[in-house]
Amino acid sequence: MFSKAYEVHQYALCDRCGLRPKPFSLWGETRIKCPVCSKFVLPDDIECHLVMCLTRPRLSYNEDVLSDSKGECVICLEELCAGDTIARLPCLCIYHKGCIDQWFEVNRSCPEHPGD
Repeated sequence: MFSKAYEVHQYALCDRCGLRPKPFSLWGETRIKCPVCSKFVLPDDIECHLVMCLTRPRLSYNEDVLSDSKGECVICLEELCAGDTIARLPCLCIYHKGCIDQWFEVNRSCPEHPGD
């Protein structure tokens, strides 16, 4: 099952997105960079990892309107100002709603906490 799913996903990633798993050597062990989450995974584990990574749902968030300024959005690097519509993730990070929606089109985790 994993092998077939990996072949389908590998084909889709390569032909549609141009992304390919890239080998990387770390402490003498070859690892492959996941094109979805950017983690480095052992070659024996990449099939299972890709299936899990590609089928994991994106994070949900609470939508809110800021009452006061909160620093900058790390996605667009613009200020989070009072009155902006924001998204608050479960890790309590906040971003402009439009920015995190675009981020979630290609990623499935918080920009600041990709391993969570």
